[in-house]
Amino acid sequence: MEKVGIGIIGCGNISGAYLKAMASDFPILDIRGLADLNSELAAARASEFGLTARPIDALLADPDIQIILNLTIPKAHVAVALQALEAGKHTYSEKPLGINFAEGKMLAEAAGAKNLRIGAAPDTFFGGGHQTARGLVDQGVIGQPVGGTATFMCPGHERWHPNPDFYYEVGGGPMLDMGPYYITDLVNLLGPVAKVAGFTVTPRSERLITSEPRNGARIPVYVPTHVAGVMAFANGAVVQIGMSFDVAGHKHVPLEVYGTEGTLIVPDPNRFGGPVEFLKKGGQFEEKPLTSPYSEGNFRSIGVADMAYAIRSGRPHRANGDLALHVLEVMEAFETASREERTIAITTTTERPAPLSDSLIDGRLAK
Repeated sequence: MEKVGIGIIGCGNISGAYLKAMASDFPILDIRGLADLNSELAAARASEFGLTARPIDALLADPDIQIILNLTIPKAHVAVALQALEAGKHTYSEKPLGINFAEGKMLAEAAGAKNLRIGAAPDTFFGGGHQTARGLVDQGVIGQPVGGTATFMCPGHERWHPNPDFYYEVGGGPMLDMGPYYITDLVNLLGPVAKVAGFTVTPRSERLITSEPRNGARIPVYVPTHVAGVMAFANGAVVQIGMSFDVAGHKHVPLEVYGTEGTLIVPDPNRFGGPVEFLKKGGQFEEKPLTSPYSEGNFRSIGVADMAYAIRSGRPHRANGDLALHVLEVMEAFETASREERTIAITTTTERPAPLSDSLIDGRLAK
């Protein structure tokens, strides 16, 4: 199958993971250049992976580039994506799609007007652990879905990230940073969310960086850093969610899904693999064999590869704009629910992404 030209804008921390996977796992992707506002950073990444650093305008003008991969910081996601659409390119962004629902909706409408595709991370739900869990739900082994829990809690990313400021700016916080993994996977498993209730708090107005090279610096906090909420799904399931940058430690597993006939333990949605456990009503937890590929490794960029195959074959791509916009609306609704002290009805909907029934490696299509 003919390769699809990719231009990458944003060469920060996450770009390394994308480039490693692109180089080894997805031959349909033809990286035509890297760009960043920091030209030295772009040059360093290009040298590391044997690629070419180019100006942003040159990538946008290149007729051999069909998809712009947008790996900028969250507050730049929509602005860069709109530039890509204006240049006639499909665009795929790191999560979240935008820093608020209004700008995400504007981006989706712009893409629709130009008949171009948009997509966004996370694509970890393509992973073998999550596809195996999806298969079990589809087989009906848990019975009627009843509820679940989604939990990410840590002391904060200033412990390890060299420049953690954006995690505490508008567009950051634990919900917009980590929530996309959990909520996207839950939509993959259970379908769209209908209503949200929640509470948010910000215990500290500033954070102390303990990572290098800025160990000892303090940064301001502009967003809630502890979120507790409930999602009522359209299928009737009710899932509790907790996202925090203020918790020293906990013993919750990342994802549990409950049904009338059993309970499913789903792997960490920030990873592609991991054990899937199932407890049948009256029985004990048993680990289930993984039935899908992409479980041993870090396959970030599989969502871009799926978009490329979808463009070539004329089918929908899985990590699509409808899914990303729906998840963005749900995430924003927790803060709205807390501020306005009411339940928030979700206005968007989305279809569950099609199961990944085949491998994307070496040009084989996922049906």
